[in-house]
Amino acid sequence: MRKRAIFAVLAGVTAVGGFIVPSAYADETVGDIQITDVTVNGGKDIAVGLADKTITVSVTATDPSGIWDADFHLWRGTDPDNPDGYIKPNEDTTPADCVTSGATTSTCSKTFTFEPDWWLTNADAGAWKVGVQVWANDDSRVQRDAYTSTRIQRFSKLTVNASPEPVVKGKALTVTGKLSRANWDTDVYAGYTVQPVKLQFRKAGTSTYTTVKTVNTSSTGDLKTTATASVDGYWRWNFAGTSTTPAVAATGDYVDAQ
Repeated sequence: MRKRAIFAVLAGVTAVGGFIVPSAYADETVGDIQITDVTVNGGKDIAVGLADKTITVSVTATDPSGIWDADFHLWRGTDPDNPDGYIKPNEDTTPADCVTSGATTSTCSKTFTFEPDWWLTNADAGAWKVGVQVWANDDSRVQRDAYTSTRIQRFSKLTVNASPEPVVKGKALTVTGKLSRANWDTDVYAGYTVQPVKLQFRKAGTSTYTTVKTVNTSSTGDLKTTATASVDGYWRWNFAGTSTTPAVAATGDYVDAQ
């Protein structure tokens, strides 16, 4: 398995694969230019499984002379001059895709591709800061080291099986399942251990699930419990998520109670 340690780099040092950590970054504004919005992945966390995932980062900015170009970087740690991790966009050496919405305002975008089989490791999951730089046509410029933040997460899966089917009304139903998430160190989905997961039920003909109980996953990510089945309906597991792993709900398993 190929893994590049591109995140454990120091400021001012060129990382493998062409990623470069700047020797100095500082918030600054020159001229009348202003950033009005920054959006990462459509406002959603970046959940990456075992396949490459490409997301878009966009900035909307305004200046009396109009907007010329923009750039972005993702980093983590406490010091932007010496980050614990640093990622540049795919278009590192080319201009951003800028769309005007009037003479003074534009929205500029670039893409980032996350490659779990090439450089992502489990340690990369968590919060990342988003740095933004924008330039105007009259050479005005603005730079923010941490205008906003985002989370890179290990994509999760959740299964469910309720048996027996059908079940006698008032009798015990056994509900099993498994919570797993992408392991970027081994390139497989592995069980997420000792995590609270809700067992939920939705009566046939209704649209709302109700929590029956909470069960912790085992050392292999497995789930198992019993519940009383009194009416027809759907059973599912529902995981609330963590900072490194997105929330996920299993598709309900229909059980006929006779």
